[in-house]
Amino acid sequence: MNIQDIRGQFPILHQEVNGHPLVYLDSAATSQKPVKVIEAIEKYYREYNSNVHRGVHTLGTRATDGFEGAREKVRKFINAKSTEEVIFTRGTTASLNLVASSYARANIKEGDEIVISYMEHHSNLIPWQQACKAKGATLKYLPLQEDGTISLDDVRQTVTSNTKIVAVAQASNVLGVINPIKEIAKIAHENGAVMVVDGAQSAPHLKIDVQDLDCDFFAFSGHKMCGPTGIGVLYGKRELLENMEPIEFGGEMIDFVELYDSTWKELPWKFEGGTPIIAGAIGLAAAIDFLEEIGLENIQEHEHKLAAYALDKMSEIEGITIFGPMDPSKRTGLVTFNLSDVHPHDVATVLDAEGIAVRAGHHCAQVLMKWLKQSATARASFYLYNTEEDIDKLVKGLVKTKEYFSDVF
Repeated sequence: MNIQDIRGQFPILHQEVNGHPLVYLDSAATSQKPVKVIEAIEKYYREYNSNVHRGVHTLGTRATDGFEGAREKVRKFINAKSTEEVIFTRGTTASLNLVASSYARANIKEGDEIVISYMEHHSNLIPWQQACKAKGATLKYLPLQEDGTISLDDVRQTVTSNTKIVAVAQASNVLGVINPIKEIAKIAHENGAVMVVDGAQSAPHLKIDVQDLDCDFFAFSGHKMCGPTGIGVLYGKRELLENMEPIEFGGEMIDFVELYDSTWKELPWKFEGGTPIIAGAIGLAAAIDFLEEIGLENIQEHEHKLAAYALDKMSEIEGITIFGPMDPSKRTGLVTFNLSDVHPHDVATVLDAEGIAVRAGHHCAQVLMKWLKQSATARASFYLYNTEEDIDKLVKGLVKTKEYFSDVF
């Protein structure tokens, strides 16, 4: 992959911030968008903006073809068996809440268990907290190894015959850890539980095959994989989705409405009430085309090289603490760290003055922050458009930050 050609397709990268060329290292929060995606969304609004599934006029037909064509692209992207297993949502959060509100609340009872890990994003934690509270079930946590990884022995000891749901991120948004989802799913199924995967941080970076993983549900967002905000996907095995009730009601998702009762459309539309996210789905389809032209394997290899380079260079900074495994093959392209006694928000502020965008805070993972014994951390996350030069600028900025606060205090 020619990194300069790729960078050339992202207009936002070619600007200055605070008098410096922009170095964008916050793709784990949201990725930047290539021209192809921007143009696909613009074309929809300019040329065939219309609602879907309703009108028989030309614009309505084109919009429906674009929307349902996007569903087929998603199906192929994650290797689902059928488009009936692909539900469009507002994002990973909405997808996980759908499973927790529909499947979990109908299938767990007092005495049952839901198992998650300490590394989960709030989106894959709070819905299960609430489901357990509503049904009197128990929420259990998989312990983490010293480097933040999950041991399969711990999974075997934690998941029991009382476990009904195991919900784990395929990749951590803080530690960068890539979890052995296929093996965890096998253990879950051996105990009669279903496997729910938060794929927000993996779908943009790894080749996803839901059939090979044998997960029961898989959730991800478009905006982290070069697509627009406001569009996400829930994959679910057909036999599970067919027995789930929708949680939003209105137009589009109904079959027949009587005075005192209604029936639902077939999959996947029974879960897509109201006017769907048409432009978002079309933009997501363009993003998938873009990523597949480059190749997910090539993107993963590029990120591993960047992670290895970053871990090596950043480790040379005196007083830095890096969280997560030091083996780049065990993580995605991000590095979370703290610098001496400098608060992460101060680190991010000084870096921003140099045109470098990083994340600072608890990263919607407060349980993990407590496990790390940190109130907050800073995070630099890389994607297909980042370079080793970006990391060099980050390291230089961190050294400058350290020197600045040493002089101040």
